[in-house]
Amino acid sequence: MPVTSDTESGIRIPGTSSHFLDPAGPRDRGQGRLRYLTGGTGAPLVMLHTVRTQAEHFRHLIPLVQQRYTVYALDLPGMGYSQIVPGASYQEPAMRAAVKKLITQLDLRDVTLLGESMGAVLALTTAADLPERVRRVVAINPYDYPGGIARSSLLARLIVTGVLAPGAGPMLARLEPRPVMRAVLSGGLVDTTALRADYLDELLKSGRRPGYPAVARAVYANLPSLIAARSRYPDVSAPVHLIYGEKDWSRPSDRQANRQLLPAAEFTQVPNASHFIALERPDVPASLLNPAA
Repeated sequence: MPVTSDTESGIRIPGTSSHFLDPAGPRDRGQGRLRYLTGGTGAPLVMLHTVRTQAEHFRHLIPLVQQRYTVYALDLPGMGYSQIVPGASYQEPAMRAAVKKLITQLDLRDVTLLGESMGAVLALTTAADLPERVRRVVAINPYDYPGGIARSSLLARLIVTGVLAPGAGPMLARLEPRPVMRAVLSGGLVDTTALRADYLDELLKSGRRPGYPAVARAVYANLPSLIAARSRYPDVSAPVHLIYGEKDWSRPSDRQANRQLLPAAEFTQVPNASHFIALERPDVPASLLNPAA
């Protein structure tokens, strides 16, 4: 189903179109309609974004891979232009269920899963659940350690703490001044020019949807479930490639812990890069996804 005017992103990625998955039954209603971008040709490549972003997070990566893959970039539940369902869960198992819904409802097979940050955790746990459908996982800066975005800067720590606070939290979640949003997201970049003005505007626009402040609070509060999800990593049978920015929020001990859980995984550390690799160094995952000519 094509998007309608009130659910349309202002960013266009050549060769892609936007679609929705409707709930397939009563158990799906808690997730609502899920929006995804798709385009390209070849085996399916499912892309999973992170906290406070959306499918357009991969706007620079998609053109580098769509000659070899059919891309499916999902707006996770409640985020981007996926439906906001009052009272929905944003714990890791619920978000993983949405990823599995995309794969199974579209009957995707021989899938490569690429996720960044929270999306990297979901890529790994989805691969553990769907071994017969997933052939490979590229996990960029998995967001599965205490602190998360609060490690990026004092401002980010204050914002996240305030949003989660009882009483004032809902009000703070509704306030997203553009300079503050830019500063918080820039804490995940070495090259801050990679945060383009039109993408920032798009995130602010989708964040003004009715009900989104409750989603933001719930997503920030889900970190413990992402940490708990690490217990599923050893169940991943597909080949895994871990990518970390040299200056990512994760610590060397966090990275080593994941290498121990995934001993067969390949590992790449990107010099002079931080958390949002898809924004500042899309060439790195592209080079891994595109086999040498």
